Amino acid sequence: MLGAIIGDIVGSRWEFNPTNDYNFEWLSDENGFTDDTICTVAVADALLHGSEDYGKYIHEWCQRYPNPMGGYGGRFAQWVRSDNPQPYNSFGNGAAMRVSPIGMWFDNREDVLEHAKLSAACSHNHPEGIKGAQTVAISVLMAKELRENNHHDICGMKELMSYATGLSHYDINIRKEDVENRFDETCQGTVPVALWIIYQSKGFEDVIRRAVSLGADADTLGAIAGGIAEAIWGIPERMKKQALKYLPDEMKTVISDFYDQKGK
Repeated sequence: MLGAIIGDIVGSRWEFNPTNDYNFEWLSDENGFTDDTICTVAVADALLHGSEDYGKYIHEWCQRYPNPMGGYGGRFAQWVRSDNPQPYNSFGNGAAMRVSPIGMWFDNREDVLEHAKLSAACSHNHPEGIKGAQTVAISVLMAKELRENNHHDICGMKELMSYATGLSHYDINIRKEDVENRFDETCQGTVPVALWIIYQSKGFEDVIRRAVSLGADADTLGAIAGGIAEAIWGIPERMKKQALKYLPDEMKTVISDFYDQKGK
């Protein structure tokens, strides 16, 4: 989960000012958390409370932070402002960027797939939105399993990608020139790219740098890839401490409680 938040914060500066420089400045006073972090914390908070009503928690947290860095997308902004928010058949990548806590929380694939579906369907109930969320969540779970079994080598990565793409039918045989500097807010345009980045990367920081310097939807791509990367490689302590400085206390409390309960 924190990997997704770090990816969001690092990418936030570049969402509307894209860079292709792999060696970009990691963090500065121009960075901040966006809707990706708010929604990820909300999903984690729902899990902590044993709730399957992810929409309630996402709605409440977003209303607490009505003007995040970068704002909310048009249709989702209406959903946030509504007194009775209803799903609106979206396949936007918002379904995928907030789901990493589910892959970390549950330990079997059936639970992960069901809760990923529930977390998406409260707003992003299009089949592509649900599929994007399920693919990211199951990738986090499998990455966690590979790390626990000390099998996060190339064979393990192939196993992860084979399962994730078998579930989603995403094609991750991607050419960089086809996705570089291409802003795509859909699940089907973002999740395969995140998986492609994971497959060719060597560690957590490498993943975030590749995601952000692609010049695309930097914060959300960073969040999706970062959530999976954390489960594979972990996060350097200095990066955790740096990122937490950007968050309000109530978010830090949810994050701390989440990891305490998972024993991580």
